[in-house]
Amino acid sequence: MNRKKEIAIGFFVGIIANTLGTLLYILIFSDLGIAETYNAAVEQGHVGSLLALGAILNLVAFFGFLRLKRDLRARGVMIATLLTALVILYYKLLH
Repeated sequence: MNRKKEIAIGFFVGIIANTLGTLLYILIFSDLGIAETYNAAVEQGHVGSLLALGAILNLVAFFGFLRLKRDLRARGVMIATLLTALVILYYKLLH
């Protein structure tokens, strides 16, 4: 496969892993539903923290790709993680 496609696959895996990590965190540790937890996080200014906890699942994807010798896909996961960090920075600075 070409380089851009491999990086894109890793990027989408990173976004999906982050989303699943955030949802799993909400489902396991929150007494509220998904929408209620998100709304409470917005009101209290904790959206960045919620996203950061969800990004922990990106570690599994990143090191999994490295173990499988899929370095370009691991690079895509890293790009998705950096994008998440920028979103967290946005929420911390502007909200």
